[in-house]
Amino acid sequence: MRNKTYFISDVHLGSKAHNNPIEIERQLCCWLDFIKLDAKEVYLMGDIFDYWYEYKYVVPKGFVRVLGKLAEMTDSGIEVHFFVGNHDLWLTNYLEEECGITLHHQPKIVEVDGRKLFLAHGDGLGQQSCSSRFLRAIFRCRFLRFCFSTIHPRWTIPLGQAWSNYKRKKETVTPFAGEDKEELITFAKKKLKEVPDIDLFILGHRHLMLEFPITNSSQVIFLGDWITYFSYGVLDEKGFHLRLFETPTTC
Repeated sequence: MRNKTYFISDVHLGSKAHNNPIEIERQLCCWLDFIKLDAKEVYLMGDIFDYWYEYKYVVPKGFVRVLGKLAEMTDSGIEVHFFVGNHDLWLTNYLEEECGITLHHQPKIVEVDGRKLFLAHGDGLGQQSCSSRFLRAIFRCRFLRFCFSTIHPRWTIPLGQAWSNYKRKKETVTPFAGEDKEELITFAKKKLKEVPDIDLFILGHRHLMLEFPITNSSQVIFLGDWITYFSYGVLDEKGFHLRLFETPTTC
């Protein structure tokens, strides 16, 4: 029976952080096979790809196993949602048209199994430095994106991949800084003043695996990643749980 909703983030397919990127892709396909028997919805919470840029007629090489598996799931009636992250924010319509995935470029509040969820990758929420806001504005500028697309992919794709790896290495994962210093938790507390009945804030980006209560009835969830944890979240009528995926030997 399809009665569960699954969440995953920060796989960073294609990243040099993985010793064997193809093997990581195979493991992700194993996870998708594992959940498809009881999944009614799947939420990909950003940075699934370490770099992605779509031209009108060109997409990055690779990832055929995962793309095929996602298309197989949507063809079978499972809803798949993709909240773009800071590494794959240049997704446009390819995954929608070819794989049947619903894209989300902004945070969204949804209701699942009687619980109200705030969903977002996490990048850009909360207090940011001037340099971070400047870079975010550049990468989201439509005119600059158009200019970038006029350059041949043989130059832009290697450049984008190199920049993405550089950024990921520079943005090292820091330990949990405490309730008052974690920007995403501060953001969630402020959001609760606007929408007080949010049960779960489900976020990626932070590369931490954490369930943190901010009120008696509301939690912030950091989904972890597929570089260190190989973690995912699952929600059903019994509640939300963070879990680790162990690849079956028969996969």
